[in-house]
Amino acid sequence: MQLYQNQELKIYNSLTGKKDIFNPINEGHIGMYVCGPTVYSNVHLGNVRTFMSFDMIFRYFKHLGYKVRYVRNITDAGHLENDADEGEDRIAKKARLEQIEPMEVVQMYTVDFHNTLNAFNFLPPSIEPTATGHIIEQIEIIKTILDKGFAYEINGSVYFDVLKYNETHNYGKLSGRNIEDLIHNTRALDGQSDKKNPQDFALWKKAEPQHIMRWPSPWSDGFPGWHLECTAMSTKYLGEQFDIHGGGMDLKFPHHECEIAQAEVSNGKSPVNVWMHANMLTLNGQKMAKSTGNYILPNDFFTGDSKHLSKPFSASVVRFFMLQAHYRSILDFSNDALLASEKGSNKLMEAINYLEKLPVGNTTDFDIEDWKNNCYNAMNDDFNTPILIAELFSAVKFINQVKDNKASVTKEDLEDLSATVHAFVFDVLGLQNIEPCNESPDKLSDTVEVLIKLRAEARANKDFALSDKIRDELLAVGIQLKDGKDGTSFSTN
Repeated sequence: MQLYQNQELKIYNSLTGKKDIFNPINEGHIGMYVCGPTVYSNVHLGNVRTFMSFDMIFRYFKHLGYKVRYVRNITDAGHLENDADEGEDRIAKKARLEQIEPMEVVQMYTVDFHNTLNAFNFLPPSIEPTATGHIIEQIEIIKTILDKGFAYEINGSVYFDVLKYNETHNYGKLSGRNIEDLIHNTRALDGQSDKKNPQDFALWKKAEPQHIMRWPSPWSDGFPGWHLECTAMSTKYLGEQFDIHGGGMDLKFPHHECEIAQAEVSNGKSPVNVWMHANMLTLNGQKMAKSTGNYILPNDFFTGDSKHLSKPFSASVVRFFMLQAHYRSILDFSNDALLASEKGSNKLMEAINYLEKLPVGNTTDFDIEDWKNNCYNAMNDDFNTPILIAELFSAVKFINQVKDNKASVTKEDLEDLSATVHAFVFDVLGLQNIEPCNESPDKLSDTVEVLIKLRAEARANKDFALSDKIRDELLAVGIQLKDGKDGTSFSTN
């Protein structure tokens, strides 16, 4: 029996606006699609947070025993500079500015994307398709939508007719936007656009002579609309209806709204059961933006080379920091918050490292089964990682009590506790057990032991000023001495 058969998982569904009990379309199997990056620049920290949320969700599904097909695309064509189907393709623009081929841009930033996610210990998706690899599928969907009368071709471009669609469907049901309000708040067309209505969106754009990225189609040499690629790739690999579609909150409108419209017309059914959206990351209370200098790139954490950072941090500490907030809440980054997360992460790993050394007794002063249920209840409540982490620190407190001979645990319960802690910390949360000073842990230990001996000699000579100075200065750099009946030990905070 798989774990999922004994768990009731609730997921907040953006489509219904509430937490729904999750039941996959096919028992034991999950199809999940997440909108991937547009690879024209380095992946930024806000992107990392979104993909980390779905990596955690993917990991939990696997932990529960589901067979998961996780599809995360690469947008390497068709994403214009704004959502009004105007401007240049972002990748083509980067290629023009740097005087290189568009696919050189794609390759460069796809490699950067993968390297960054690998550093943060992401699991790879099951399939990672590209927009340019699915031009044929996108053309076929456009043909179907045209045949059904929900799109029109003009001057070599094809547009989805939103007002026609809204006559028989509900455009705006995901984002909660009303079509009348959209019409009222949209500027009138200026005569330069081929669209019938400002709300319509491109399925295929005719390429201007200077446009680098182009493909032949029945309508023109051009390129597909940005929204279309996800409909083509998600339905190809997950079917006309699948379980979960995820992405950042900023994609809810218009991108995901347009995906629903395209799929409902082309396939005749609603494509996704559960829509999930991860919230944004801010920096010192402000939106991250390169134009203002209020941003941090992922590599900055590893080098400490940023005005916003006092020191380097490991990728696992940054991951721990992000998972301390619920994926649907706004998370504000600050150096102080990261320092606090580093202390918490070190305390967690220190307790885990001591698990194998704990003495066993005849009784257990901790309700292991109740604690395990609390851990699963947290994750089953819309993947509530902050509550899970709080439960893990309840286990840390108990581990330290056993370590200090203030509580006891039986051999069987210790094995159960250890297995559960490892499963949630490493398999589900994806944290890594990295020494705080991982370049030379042995040298650190040897150095502190020398100082402990010098302190012991100072105390023996009744030089308590020197003894206290050694203790206090070690504490100031995060090393705490603990005096006990068996001598002095130390821990890193």
